[in-house]
Amino acid sequence: MTQNDYFNSPEFGEKYNYGGPLGCFCTPEGTRFSVWAPTAQSVVLNLYPCGSDDDAQDNGTARRQFPLAPGPHGVWTYETTENLESTYYTYDITVDGVTRNTADPYAVAAGVNGRRSMVINLSHTNPEGFTDDKAPAYTNENIIYEVHVKDFTWDKASGVSDEKRGKYAGLCQAGTTLNGDGIHPTGLDYLKQLGITHIQLMPVYDYGSVDEKGPDSQFNWGYDPVNYNVPEGSYSSDPYHGEVRIKELKQLIMTLHQNGFRVIMDVVYNHTYSLDSFLNRTVPGYYYRFNEDGSPSNGSGCGNDTASERSMCAKYILDSVLYWAKEYHFDGFRFDLMGLMPVKLMNEIQEALDKEFGKGEKLIYGEPWRAADTAAVPGTILADKANLKKLHPGIGAFCVKGNLMQENARGLVNGGSYDAKTFPRCLRGWARINGEYSVNAPSQTIGYLSCHDDWTLWDRLINTMDEEKAYESNHAEAMRANRLAIALLIGCQGNLFILSGEESARTKEGIKNSFDSSIQVNRIDWNRIWENQELMKYYQGLFALRKKMPYLCDKSSDAARHIKRVYQPKDDCVAVELADHTTTGPWKKAIFLYNFSNKAQTIDLPEGQWQCLANGSDSFLWKKNLCQKATCTIQPMTANIFGN
Repeated sequence: MTQNDYFNSPEFGEKYNYGGPLGCFCTPEGTRFSVWAPTAQSVVLNLYPCGSDDDAQDNGTARRQFPLAPGPHGVWTYETTENLESTYYTYDITVDGVTRNTADPYAVAAGVNGRRSMVINLSHTNPEGFTDDKAPAYTNENIIYEVHVKDFTWDKASGVSDEKRGKYAGLCQAGTTLNGDGIHPTGLDYLKQLGITHIQLMPVYDYGSVDEKGPDSQFNWGYDPVNYNVPEGSYSSDPYHGEVRIKELKQLIMTLHQNGFRVIMDVVYNHTYSLDSFLNRTVPGYYYRFNEDGSPSNGSGCGNDTASERSMCAKYILDSVLYWAKEYHFDGFRFDLMGLMPVKLMNEIQEALDKEFGKGEKLIYGEPWRAADTAAVPGTILADKANLKKLHPGIGAFCVKGNLMQENARGLVNGGSYDAKTFPRCLRGWARINGEYSVNAPSQTIGYLSCHDDWTLWDRLINTMDEEKAYESNHAEAMRANRLAIALLIGCQGNLFILSGEESARTKEGIKNSFDSSIQVNRIDWNRIWENQELMKYYQGLFALRKKMPYLCDKSSDAARHIKRVYQPKDDCVAVELADHTTTGPWKKAIFLYNFSNKAQTIDLPEGQWQCLANGSDSFLWKKNLCQKATCTIQPMTANIFGN
């Protein structure tokens, strides 16, 4: 019997499945250590002195050692009446005669770089007021804004104080302005005026590609988990004291809540930083998928795939999600490479969150794809594009835009062809209608134009421009295409997702995969935001306008009923009519007109008194009560929106 056969067998599950709590639990009455290590011959607890030096957190030898006692289901425990708060610890776990030193996979606090776990009483890590912290109430729309903690405030022009730039505390800082001019808000105040509803934080768990002892200028996206339940220390003001990162991340979430935002955590349970992880040191081979030849499965493209279909790996992931939701008050989770995760586990996560917090209170979505085939246990149904209909209707998936792989491929907004079959399906969020559908409802669709893991929208548009034209001409064309792109996205049912800085023509100097490029490449350029503030205002106006159109914000399974007609009034033009006579919004009907040609077009409007709400340059026309009758002229490569 191979290792895979052994771990996959019903006998293993019946003997070793365990549903109780794992990890370290500290109270004034004592401390308890509990670790699941069913294949171990012995488990020894190593205790290191309290302190912020390397001897305590990294290099020194254990001051004390205690053997853990084996128990049912492969769980080893050690209990003491001693309050060990702030002590660092590891385990020596012996399997098949080989002893491996490991941190606790269930650790919730750690020292610098996460190499040693830390005993902590979590009740001592709450900022003032955190126990009363609550998310703002849901509105009729979800507009998600993807933010990296470091790159959002790294630029000196952000106005964030030097000691807080690139830190949790930098995102909390209010009253910041561009170079201190007092006119153009930046950071938190900028986010408040933009009109978004959710902040998606790129990975804030402890990851391995940045040395927490090193300079602050180091950069990585963070998709390389080390300690799944510990905040990243490089974003804290002090990575040497394990409680600091916890308090500062909690403070950030509370501050975002107080300023009107729900907060989503980007989670990466499909792979680890390396195969030599704390999970693998604890139960070698169990938490990972392996090919028949014994090589690690690599559907993630990162050298290893976690075996999330196995019961105790699934428990670990479910426990982790619930921990972040309960302890830190996260309002949702974005799953990296969700296509590597089992449908069963994803549904269990949604159901557990619904049970704990209320139906639909936590927003769940992910990437419904993977980098390559994966060696999952035969019979596992994965949460990829082919199986979206099997997911809980509350679980969303990114809706891919255009051609991801070809740098110079053109889309609708810059000369690509119109597909009369695909376009209406996109408008309804790829939801069910007349038996043809990809998802159950628009609630499962995350519509987007760009995210961290690709060219920025601006770089993609610039890549497709005519190199023989002058810079000014290409810049104007790309700006017009950018406006048309967001107008298209706004006209689709489903949830909206925006990469931070997209609304200001963010560039990464043409680099597609900037995960380990310099902070200078990845940073938000606040001067650029205000140089392109007219584009930002265009996004802002469309966000506000969409929220006034319930027929676009409807996430129910029958939302497509609002789309009355999709037709081509002229070549290279598309018209979309929406209506809902029961709506409480200011307009019972709406028309979205898109001109994909390079010339102005005159279009006949349906009978009625129509108000011009937006055109290709101004998305706040809805505030001016401009009436339009019979016909309208729509400029090249732009969108016009009308309400009645």
